[in-house]
Amino acid sequence: MLGWELPPHNSGGLGVACFEMSKALAIKGAEIDFVVPYKAEHPEAHFMRVHAATTLSPLHRLGMGAYDSTTSVDDREFSSKGLTMRDVQKRYVEFVETHVETNSDYDAVHAHDWLTMEAGVRIKELTGMPLIVHVHATEFDRSASDSGDPIVHEIEQQGLMMADRIIAVSQLTKNIIVQRYNIPADMIEVIHNAIDVEALLDYDYDMTTYRYLEHLKEQGYTVVATLTRFTVQKGLSHLMRAAGRALDKYDKLVFLFAGDGEQRDELLALSAELGISDKVFFTGFVRGKKWRDAYSVADIFVMSSVSEPFGITALEAAHHDNAIILTKQSGVSEVLSSVFTYDFWDIDALADRLIALAHSDALKTTMVENIREEYARLSWHNVAEKCMSLYARTSRKALS
Repeated sequence: MLGWELPPHNSGGLGVACFEMSKALAIKGAEIDFVVPYKAEHPEAHFMRVHAATTLSPLHRLGMGAYDSTTSVDDREFSSKGLTMRDVQKRYVEFVETHVETNSDYDAVHAHDWLTMEAGVRIKELTGMPLIVHVHATEFDRSASDSGDPIVHEIEQQGLMMADRIIAVSQLTKNIIVQRYNIPADMIEVIHNAIDVEALLDYDYDMTTYRYLEHLKEQGYTVVATLTRFTVQKGLSHLMRAAGRALDKYDKLVFLFAGDGEQRDELLALSAELGISDKVFFTGFVRGKKWRDAYSVADIFVMSSVSEPFGITALEAAHHDNAIILTKQSGVSEVLSSVFTYDFWDIDALADRLIALAHSDALKTTMVENIREEYARLSWHNVAEKCMSLYARTSRKALS
């Protein structure tokens, strides 16, 4: 298994998805060697062997530059050693080349996203091992445009063309792969992400974390939250402008922006420009209890992404009994149908939906109850079953 991050050293949903899926696969009997590009402890990943491709330490806040959409991968420096993203990817490839020289008794290689596709292709070239490429996002998603980084597009094109099978996290993502990269649809299997409900049960909400927001709720305010990376893909400037429109009509709304990223300063300036900075709160990067507490203090969760292949945070919000508003450009809307949806650019539609939920406790309660039934049907064990079936059909034995 080739990945770029695992908890607790993850900066987004990719690491969570890789961890939960691997854990469910291990329960079903899969033996997994998981390669990451940094050296660190992963105490919860006792169910698999984790290998460090380099001696670099993980950079929590920036995901080692993986999600920066403003600069080329050749220019993304994140280390005092002056290494770029491409330098680390080359070291990653060199590590797996050496590893498979003495450890080649695998049934398949499972590579997650463009970050590890080159390594997956190289393993296939050296060993003939079947390559499964798991697409959590494409460069079209990350750049929120028709352009993006040409180097990343080239890596994705090569990886998808060389793959024996492709997993897409949503039908939305599958459509992009077919339409943008000209990959045959029958090569791609849609396997939606899920949520580990049991892992979220051992938790007590600390009302002191967001004490001021709790005080505002006592005065009748509705808390609207988003938990995400602050990148152009996430459509946060549209959310901020929708917040301004909503507050023009109904002033008992407050907005919690939990996260960090390249757009932080831009969003701070925009809230001031719109005259709503007193109603917008920024937490900075959060994890652990503060991350859970952000969901718990929220009444409404918004995913404003321009293009979101899936969106595990929406499932996490559902677990914390949030009413949910998603863009129609999000894959998670394929498994949650009781939510409000809107086109990412339509800030008036988003503002209207925010006001409707804030005004009606009955509407909010009904939505939460219906969503709870939908997300409860999702399971990483079901994801693992589908992956095990795909492995059986794609393994060396099956292909020989």
